[in-house]
Amino acid sequence: MRMLLDPLRSAAEAAAGAAAGAAAPQGNFVTDLLAKISPVEIPWPLLVLLGALLGSGFFLLLLFITPYAMLAIWAERKVAGHIQCRIGPNRVGPFGLLQSIADGLKLLVKEDTIPAGADKLLFVLAPALVLASAIAMFAAIPFAPALYFTDLNLGVFFILAVSSLATIGVLMAGWSSNNKWSLYGAMREAAAVISYEVPLGLALLVPVVVSGTFSLRGAALAQEGWGGAAWYLFRDPFVLPAFLLFYTAALAETKRAPFDLPEAESELVAGFHTEYSGMRFSFFFLEEYAAMFVVSAIGALYFLGGWSFPGLTPLVEHLFGRGWIFNAVAVGVFSAKALFLVFVMMWLRWTLPRIRIDQVMTLGYKYLTPLALGCLLGAAGWELYVVPLFGGGR
Repeated sequence: MRMLLDPLRSAAEAAAGAAAGAAAPQGNFVTDLLAKISPVEIPWPLLVLLGALLGSGFFLLLLFITPYAMLAIWAERKVAGHIQCRIGPNRVGPFGLLQSIADGLKLLVKEDTIPAGADKLLFVLAPALVLASAIAMFAAIPFAPALYFTDLNLGVFFILAVSSLATIGVLMAGWSSNNKWSLYGAMREAAAVISYEVPLGLALLVPVVVSGTFSLRGAALAQEGWGGAAWYLFRDPFVLPAFLLFYTAALAETKRAPFDLPEAESELVAGFHTEYSGMRFSFFFLEEYAAMFVVSAIGALYFLGGWSFPGLTPLVEHLFGRGWIFNAVAVGVFSAKALFLVFVMMWLRWTLPRIRIDQVMTLGYKYLTPLALGCLLGAAGWELYVVPLFGGGR
């Protein structure tokens, strides 16, 4: 009997081992690397999750954020050149398009220094935290009806919460550098964020009241009516001023002129990133331009119709349906709107003078916050009392 059972037991053990091997994922480069460098044994489901998060983050960084930032830096130099009657970059590549790539290669080979009196751990973690917040914000941005990472019910809250991590990174960078100019810049950033997150959030609540959803994708889909012209910007008299207030507060949130006090070159050398060099310095640059696109994307999705354009998107939908052609056109329309708002940020930088820090605080607390609250109350009253009179609704 034992002679008969032993082969069966061996076969069963072999089958169980094969089944276990088939159930466990094969892994990829990221999961294999995590398994090698981890000091403790991590279960394979957690390895797969970490590998997917890291892989998607690196993919997003390489595929979109880095090329966009390089083109945005080139565009800002060209815009500055034309506004100041200069040529701008025109040596490296056609029209100077490869100048940003050359600058990136220069940053890669530069020496990465850490000041002697700096807190090394926080000094190293600060740019990583800033860049991580920039990547995470894109998770809630829909580029088209069928092209998005996730449709969050609280997408606006998620973006505002994650964007605050960049402020923590700036504070870490300024304090850990052991440099008074860096610390001054970090304190200015904290003061500006505290001042302008309130009017920014109140202004964003106006289209939320109109749309009835915190989902960015849901708000964009709701603006596809009227032949693609049902933009919330024209929904009631309070949305347009709310958009202007949102855009002004967004300039301060992204440290753009005339609110670029945290890195005022004429006063604070380079502000909170004075002591950074090489790739760590480039992380701050990437975060700034990524944040510019994110706030512009929110403005396009909530105020400017998202991927809808009068006449164009209804025509494409009529001819080709809502397939990949429609989504490709939607990505183009949405990107054009967001990039136009980014261009306006560049335009303002080289047009308006920098204001003082006390004026920054006064504008935020004394003017923008009450005006944004008034727009919110007005929009709520309009939706509650005026819209039903005309038989309207969402």
